[in-house]
Amino acid sequence: MEQAIFLSASVPDPRRSPQFAETADTVAIASAVSALVHVTLGRRILVWGGHPAITPMICLVAESIGVDYGSWVRLYQSKHFSDQFSEDNERFRNVTYTEEIEGDRNKSLLMMRQRMLSENRFAAAVFIGGMDGVLEEFDIFRRLQPDAVIVPVASTGGAAIELASRLPNLEKDLLDDFDYVAVFYRHLSISVLEDRFNRPADQPTEPDERLFQSPKTEN
Repeated sequence: MEQAIFLSASVPDPRRSPQFAETADTVAIASAVSALVHVTLGRRILVWGGHPAITPMICLVAESIGVDYGSWVRLYQSKHFSDQFSEDNERFRNVTYTEEIEGDRNKSLLMMRQRMLSENRFAAAVFIGGMDGVLEEFDIFRRLQPDAVIVPVASTGGAAIELASRLPNLEKDLLDDFDYVAVFYRHLSISVLEDRFNRPADQPTEPDERLFQSPKTEN
């Protein structure tokens, strides 16, 4: 099974989490999410938990790339938030709806996160902006996927700053480089020469066979 990329992101709400909203850069969050989709879609499976601010960002970029994007994503959503589902959910055609637990928000989210992070194999996790939920997903991810690469994009602010402070020897570009496309190519070990494929089934198993091949011309 191809290893996926996990995205944990949100735009901090100043009413719920003023401490995270104070440092959050909403423009940087949107730019980083868009860059991640640009780098991964058609190359790696992208997995995330549905969020009313993040899912529309992903959908907007995904529709412009020109691959069967529904086959390249796995979106998880708790039924606890059924009255808040983004209309974009259905466009992805690959949504796992997890059960609501006792009408409890926290228990329902925990169920979703545990399923999401145990049912997939991950090469890396990217953390962008965020509030307490991003910190919780970080802790669960580290426990369930201990060998995966961790990419906290601290320059987006919010919870990502706290995560960066927990990790020793963090590379400087995660703190101050706003060229997020370049950042993700580096940290996710995806070659800029890697071609995009319409569906995962079309992608060659061998990494060298995925690289862009110039059309042969006849002499």
